[in-house]
Amino acid sequence: MADFKTHITASTAVGAAYGYWGVTSQSMTLETSILAGGLCSVSGMLPDLDSDGGIPLREISMFAAAVVPMMMLNRFRDLDLSHESMALAAMLIYVVIRFVAFEFFKRFTVHRGMWHSIPAAASAGLIAYLVMPCPINAERAYKAVAVVVGFMVHLILDEIWAVEVGVGRLRTKKSFGTALKFLGTNPLANVIVYAMLFALIYIAASDNQIAGRLRERARYDLTEQDSWSAPGWQPPMFRASRPQDYR
Repeated sequence: MADFKTHITASTAVGAAYGYWGVTSQSMTLETSILAGGLCSVSGMLPDLDSDGGIPLREISMFAAAVVPMMMLNRFRDLDLSHESMALAAMLIYVVIRFVAFEFFKRFTVHRGMWHSIPAAASAGLIAYLVMPCPINAERAYKAVAVVVGFMVHLILDEIWAVEVGVGRLRTKKSFGTALKFLGTNPLANVIVYAMLFALIYIAASDNQIAGRLRERARYDLTEQDSWSAPGWQPPMFRASRPQDYR
């Protein structure tokens, strides 16, 4: 089995290539591509959330609890939350991720179970898609796919490390086939993962309307900014009154 250092090194290298591809071939901004590359890198640790502790669980829990609220800024704006409400929502999300979601992984998942699977990789990408709404759907999908790519790098490495190559022989370990799979040995786990996947697909399809609202908001903000910068414009409170106002 590939170790933590191998997983994070490989997903980081692939993330750098993915970010470069976004800038050069997909017309993504440098900031978006760097973020997508970082998401791919960190996602290389995601499958090991079922390892009942250790470096991956600790690092991912702290990273996700800190970063997810910031990535949800556009969703907070779409809900017209005040700054105070945004701060409270961010704190609540931090607590839920740090102390509830990851505690669930520790208690109710089995290493190399259904979280080590292709539908789990798709679910992770859909969660990222829902967490990071933005006015441009292509940009949103680009960042979500980065999570799937990082997740898949981990699974592929696990399968490669499950093959032993020797002089004149090729042997597979017992763990071979437990990462790149669509179904596991536990029927209940299969049902739960696929139910989560289909639910996320439905929610993501219904959530596309947010992109339109964000585009309208961006156009409105741009119009307001242009009107502020127009020559001779002054805020209403500083505009000189008309002469007749003093009569």
